[in-house]
Amino acid sequence: MKALKGVRILDFTHVQSGPTCTQLLAWFGADVIKVERPGVGDATRKQLVDVPGVDSLYFTMLNHNKRSIELNSKNETGKQVLTRLIRECDVLVENFAPGALDRMGFGWERIQEINPRMIMASVKGFGPGKYEDCKVYENVAQCAGGSASTTGDLDGLPMVTGAQIGDSGTGLHLALGIVSALFQREKTGRGQKVLAAMQDGVLNLCRVKLRDQQRLAAGPLKEYSQFGEGIPFGDATPRAGNDSGGGQPGRILKCKGWETDPNAYTYFITQAAVWEKICDVIGEPDWKAKEGYATPPERLDKLNEIFGRIEEWTMTKTKFEVMDICNPHDIPVGPILSMKEIAEDEGLRATGTVVEVDHPERGPYLTVGNPVKLSDSPSEVTRSPLLGEHTEEILRDVLGYSGEEIAQIGESGAVGDLKIAAE
Repeated sequence: MKALKGVRILDFTHVQSGPTCTQLLAWFGADVIKVERPGVGDATRKQLVDVPGVDSLYFTMLNHNKRSIELNSKNETGKQVLTRLIRECDVLVENFAPGALDRMGFGWERIQEINPRMIMASVKGFGPGKYEDCKVYENVAQCAGGSASTTGDLDGLPMVTGAQIGDSGTGLHLALGIVSALFQREKTGRGQKVLAAMQDGVLNLCRVKLRDQQRLAAGPLKEYSQFGEGIPFGDATPRAGNDSGGGQPGRILKCKGWETDPNAYTYFITQAAVWEKICDVIGEPDWKAKEGYATPPERLDKLNEIFGRIEEWTMTKTKFEVMDICNPHDIPVGPILSMKEIAEDEGLRATGTVVEVDHPERGPYLTVGNPVKLSDSPSEVTRSPLLGEHTEEILRDVLGYSGEEIAQIGESGAVGDLKIAAE
């Protein structure tokens, strides 16, 4: 029994933020019907193509476990089909530009007329306000949500992160909103609108930096490296390099092989609770009681020296040896894993976090599986659909059209070429 079995999602999303949301719902068992333009489909099918004539990894890795129907929503017959789909579905998810659904003739009021239980979920760049009509991409969201201004070195440019916190992060927020709205509908019988703005989602993931913005009013942020270096703070949360955001000093340090391996590094946190163990491990037992080193406040102006000494030790070990030595002492460390190492990690494959999927056109490829594990609802990752692969299946099994009616719909231009002859 899948957690969301029986829930039907009408997926009008494209690119990354919306598809991330609907893919997660599909992993939990929802029937996700992806609506695509005939002959064109989701733009990412043809973006960053690595195998000519085949759907890109960009598309396949964001659209698992879904069904695809080609539908021209501007065609009169297509509008009739869409009306029936809205009637049969529980949730409509979209990440169009503002006002696009209204121009199609399917704004919120019309959707409510067709199906009062329908939940309409939207990803937008900004929430209501002066920027709500602006076009937003991943890096724009990171910049507007506070991430870029607080990422990077103090004396360097603002920096975006490789984690897609604007697109995929907002998709995850939207999925939670949808599930919450479905739960509430069980009590009220009514649908509602769900909005996840990318700026809002990024800010939610940057909340510790908003925390630090407010702490500045009470004085300098003492756990930041610049405090120990005597560099004055400005009036906004600064960039802090690889300092830990949790108040415990942390740095990325070189490990054995760093000269040739760009990922031979470890993250090392000098947590106060294990300071004495750190001193023993790195061969500085005198630091445990030495004046100026014994307590966290005393160590703040010596962090460069301390991490320099720790790095002398980590450079004699591989990043995995550092982990093997430190973990039994509860010293928080973590190897910098490359994407190649992650792809080959047997543990991640065993848990279904990294999955190999077979595709009829491109063959086997690796993808990310469901990051959320339910004990009574295991997720299985199935391949992404070919463009319009399930058009006839959906017309027949979901909407109840007869073979003759399906043929007429095909002739009207409302859908793409039917993949199976109508029976």
